[in-house]
Amino acid sequence: MSAAVRIGLDVGGTKIAGIALDADGVALGNMRIPTGWGGTAVIDGILHAVSALQAQLPAGRSVISIGVGIPGLVDAEHGRVLHAVNLGVEELDVATRVHETTGIPSQVENDVKAAALGAAALRGDTRPMAYLNLGTGVAAGIVIDGRIWRGARGTAGEVGHLVVDPLGRVCGCGQRGCIETLCGGGALARAWGRGGDLPVKDILDAADAGDATASALRLDLQRGAAAAVRALVLAADVETVVIGGGLSALADRIGPGIRATLQEEAAASPFLRSLRLDERIEMLPADSPVAATGAALLGSASAGTDVRDKEIVTHG
Repeated sequence: MSAAVRIGLDVGGTKIAGIALDADGVALGNMRIPTGWGGTAVIDGILHAVSALQAQLPAGRSVISIGVGIPGLVDAEHGRVLHAVNLGVEELDVATRVHETTGIPSQVENDVKAAALGAAALRGDTRPMAYLNLGTGVAAGIVIDGRIWRGARGTAGEVGHLVVDPLGRVCGCGQRGCIETLCGGGALARAWGRGGDLPVKDILDAADAGDATASALRLDLQRGAAAAVRALVLAADVETVVIGGGLSALADRIGPGIRATLQEEAAASPFLRSLRLDERIEMLPADSPVAATGAALLGSASAGTDVRDKEIVTHG
């Protein structure tokens, strides 16, 4: 049995979740700590998480790589993150800072792309798939032939900013009617405008109670998510779209509506019906460690392989 261990960290706006995987994909340790604000605090949190995971390892095991999934614009080749606004980070050389302190090879990837890699590995499916993140914003990661598909400039999967209603609400990107304005948690909360710690849950509760505004927003959520699924299948012909992110905690309440919307929108189109889009979506269980798992796999690329293309090793 190999003594090699890979650490993966999912750095989010509120928490850092970590996992330590052995060569067979078995979790040897996991942890969760709050995320700090600003570059120094983020690095300190990452280093603390690495130490905590190392302390959980059985004797004789050693860490051979550290992978970090982090929001923002990621320059994976140089291990740098830019514009991670939810972390208070404008620019941060994550991989270099972590490697200099730990002496362990370190790599960085956008959190959604890392989650896509993790979802594919945990499913043990080598067919093309996409991971659709429904959270404060909306984005996707695409995995083809066991590798993250980044596209020409790294924007493959940015379905949240596809315009589906040119007269719709203004998006943070400056366009009108992006998919994100329909099904992003932040956009829904702003449209709801009634505050609350869990605005999307509040919207669903109010819709169930017959509130007209909430019912319209629930419909928007379903339409937006359905449009994202359709775009991913039509653009990349993925076999499966795994839906995760913060809204996946409400999977049992939003999944049926997304499927029903896909069925309704395909009713008048033999072409769309032939794609069976409603059968190609999968709701990720809440708290599934896909992002941390995918981050751990970042170090599995063989020597000489571009670090922006990560080989998937099936884990289960």
